[in-house]
Amino acid sequence: MRPVGSPEASGRDFGQPGSDLRPYAEATDGPYAQRLRSLGRHGLVVAGMFEATDDLPYNTLIAAGPGVDTSYRKIHLYDSFGFKESTTITAGALEPVALEYAGARVGLMTCYDLRFPELARELAADLIVLPAAWVAGPRKVEHWRTLVQARAIENVAFVVAAGQPGPRYTGHSMVVSPTGDVLAEAGEGEETVSVTIDLGEVAATRGTNPSLSNRRM
Repeated sequence: MRPVGSPEASGRDFGQPGSDLRPYAEATDGPYAQRLRSLGRHGLVVAGMFEATDDLPYNTLIAAGPGVDTSYRKIHLYDSFGFKESTTITAGALEPVALEYAGARVGLMTCYDLRFPELARELAADLIVLPAAWVAGPRKVEHWRTLVQARAIENVAFVVAAGQPGPRYTGHSMVVSPTGDVLAEAGEGEETVSVTIDLGEVAATRGTNPSLSNRRM
């Protein structure tokens, strides 16, 4: 599995007044998406793009692999920390997207979605894939680490979080286990992280920590 960072870096003025991401957008059957599907012949690939519409584009993930061809439009727009993604991007419908791959339920999230635990819970996934362009700033790396681990712990699931590198973004791509252990973490710069995960750990951890089945609300 090779999650690739969210596409916000394509527009240097992303989220700023007057920025226009439409020149970077294309259809989900365009050249970029087709290239991802070609790569997906070798295993599951998850990557972001700007999806063209008649108005502002969507921030869309493409997931492609053997038996998999789906997409997810980012639900939560980054109107925070001085940015205004809603001026450049159309929010996706309230439709969480999960897929089946290699015997696992894989949930898709994008960047700012990480701050909304209800989406991760709705996915009911064994593994969550989260490409991100997590904008750098005070405490942002700490927020990133804490939230990635929290989504893994509270959902008793693996989280694969791919962060675009600095200096504009925080980097620190991570893979976190269902127990909250950081299995691998990159630094701020561009880096490849490779981890072998045992999906059997999800069931084993949920047997020890049945918090999902103990829910009352």
